[in-house]
Amino acid sequence: MRGRLLKPLFSLGIALFFLGILLTALVWYNGNKNNVETRQLSLQKKRAPPPSELCKGCRQVIDKVRERYNKTWIKQVDNYLKFRSQLSRKCHGFDSAFITQDNTPVGAKIVYDGEKKRTLQVTPEIFSTFPKEHPFPNKIWETCSVVGNGGILSNSSCGKMIDSAEFVMRCNLPPLDNGYENDVGIKTDLVTANPSILINKYGSLQQRRRPFVESLRSYGNSLLLLPAFSYGVNTPLSLRAVYSIEDFKSPTRPVFFNPEYLESLGLFWRSRGLKAARASTGLMMASLALEHCTDVHLYGFWPFGNHPQGLHALTNHYYDDVQPKNTVLAMPVEFEFLLQLHSQGVLRLHLEDCQPGEK
Repeated sequence: MRGRLLKPLFSLGIALFFLGILLTALVWYNGNKNNVETRQLSLQKKRAPPPSELCKGCRQVIDKVRERYNKTWIKQVDNYLKFRSQLSRKCHGFDSAFITQDNTPVGAKIVYDGEKKRTLQVTPEIFSTFPKEHPFPNKIWETCSVVGNGGILSNSSCGKMIDSAEFVMRCNLPPLDNGYENDVGIKTDLVTANPSILINKYGSLQQRRRPFVESLRSYGNSLLLLPAFSYGVNTPLSLRAVYSIEDFKSPTRPVFFNPEYLESLGLFWRSRGLKAARASTGLMMASLALEHCTDVHLYGFWPFGNHPQGLHALTNHYYDDVQPKNTVLAMPVEFEFLLQLHSQGVLRLHLEDCQPGEK
């Protein structure tokens, strides 16, 4: 009798033991599942940082920018013509933006705009690198896209809109392939190259030059604008770029900024309140476009680390997050000038994503 009672009790104990193991496993699984979900939510939040992660005072600045920018934009023809007239009268971009054989003959003395005490006498060899005349004398395009490299272009889908312009200017040899085409387009009529890129990325063109020339393929037969006469160290570097293009028979057409134009442009913007030692390449390109284009559209010109629409974090460039080392530029101040021109209907800033397929 006693043996018969012990047997069911033993079976019940075994069942309770395994039930305990099962319950423990379920509790462990649910706990870990909750932890996984918590980590995933945390990662999702990182993609769109809360306002507390904005730089000090940035939210107030961005809110004010959005308030001004979100007003309906209308081209103000009178304001545009007045500004273009002032710019042309002071800077003469039509005649002197680029060094040519027409405006800089053999024997002429070039004064460097970044080093006023440094001069260079034009030799026949240097003269041979100048185009015979202005690449586009007295040319006015209906629409121009000036494309900066700001992180605001990432996932913007603005490529087709940028490429729809009659003339497209780009800054500092930016990458256009590897999936960036949808956001920044591929059409290029003029692209600039800062000396720092030639030095850091292509070893000052002292050794193998093929990688530099091959990198120009994505720009087709565009103009390559070099600041050969801003500082003395830029001259041999820019000449090596020209010789590399010639030696490898690249269709790219190198041209040099005229230091007289850059000096006049600097004086023009300083007279309007810019206190930086030099204007940025982007501001130079926007200024050049305003003399040559009826409708000027700017993309990638946003100097802050958070997107104006969603406040999510942005990389410094659309292709990397390398921070600028040059401290002489005043990007937020320059942006204020461009925002003023936008508000006045002189040019059109684009600070929002484009609709897919939009032109």
